[in-house]
Amino acid sequence: MSAPARIAARVAELEGDLIALRRDLHAHPEPSWEEHRTTEVLVERLRRAGLAAEVGPTGTGALCDVGREGPIVAIRADIDALRLHDAKEVPYRSTVPGVCHACGHDVHTAAALGAGLAVHDELERSGGPGRVRLIFQPAEEAVPGGASTLLEAGVVDGVEVVYALHADPSRPVGSIGVSAGPITSAADQLCIRLHGPGGHTGRPHETADLAHIAARVAIELPMTLGRLSDPRDGLNLTFGSIQVGSAANVIATEATLLGSLRASGRGAWEAAPGHLRRIIASIAEPLGATWELEHLVGAPPILNDPWAVEQVRRAAHDAEGVDHIGPTAQSAGGEDFSWYGERAKLGYFRLGVWDPAGLRVDLHAGAFDVHERAIGLGAQVLAGAALRSLEELTSG
Repeated sequence: MSAPARIAARVAELEGDLIALRRDLHAHPEPSWEEHRTTEVLVERLRRAGLAAEVGPTGTGALCDVGREGPIVAIRADIDALRLHDAKEVPYRSTVPGVCHACGHDVHTAAALGAGLAVHDELERSGGPGRVRLIFQPAEEAVPGGASTLLEAGVVDGVEVVYALHADPSRPVGSIGVSAGPITSAADQLCIRLHGPGGHTGRPHETADLAHIAARVAIELPMTLGRLSDPRDGLNLTFGSIQVGSAANVIATEATLLGSLRASGRGAWEAAPGHLRRIIASIAEPLGATWELEHLVGAPPILNDPWAVEQVRRAAHDAEGVDHIGPTAQSAGGEDFSWYGERAKLGYFRLGVWDPAGLRVDLHAGAFDVHERAIGLGAQVLAGAALRSLEELTSG
């Protein structure tokens, strides 16, 4: 029996447990930096399999090395949930009010665990050199997120390549999407506060009219940013909240704008902070307002390495149940997995989770759910890519 066949057989044995784990995590979601129960469940399950799992350096999340001395390959899964109401009527519906696994992280976690257990069996059988590091990362949904914290803690020091997947409800179950180059976009969050002395709406010329200034910022800041960046970098600022005053005849003393800054290229993303400050100042200060900018840096775009992508493609080709492998476009969404690329090659792929017999519901929606057959397919591809990478790294 070939290694891919053994992986498929092992994952098939584990499938019931992996689905049960996914449903347990879905019913007990935990938001960023609060994933204590999730961490306990993962550490206990890994230790039950005879593996030396430990809690991550931030106090949540789990780390576990599988194998022996030699090159290190990593598999990463994000474990946190969103602050969102679960709108589904299913037995595994969230039991935590206002918190929900609406981004598929429960699927990512179950697939990575299955991959780790299959890799453990295969490395024990072969006795060859090399390790696979399982990284169950907290706080992907936070800004800044858990990946940059783990990077600073040295979790990926010495790692050659890191693999991860993301549930994709635009693809039917059985489909894998993977491409080299940029896969996600940079994503930051902004909070702009404007201040003025306030006054009567009958005399706006005697004060700083913050409603007017906030409207100018909301319209002119995104437009001007676009003129200062390479169009190929796709710099985009969108405001999701603008709050000014509470009365029709009172000019407010404070206005707050909350926005999301995204860029498809790293150059524009890195230049944006300086542009933001100059443009806000040019709008607000001549009109008499003072201002503050809180810029929460999220993550750069994920840049998939061609060699790592080839390992994913080959593993997907060998996986039982994968019936379509194709390219995937760069999305406007952000993912802090990109930070691992500061130390290692990245292999990130999209896992089809849509059940064609049901409705297609997008990520971050309260009714989001998956076809659970995807869990085993994701586990096979993660395990296969990791083992293929070790084989090439140790044979070269």
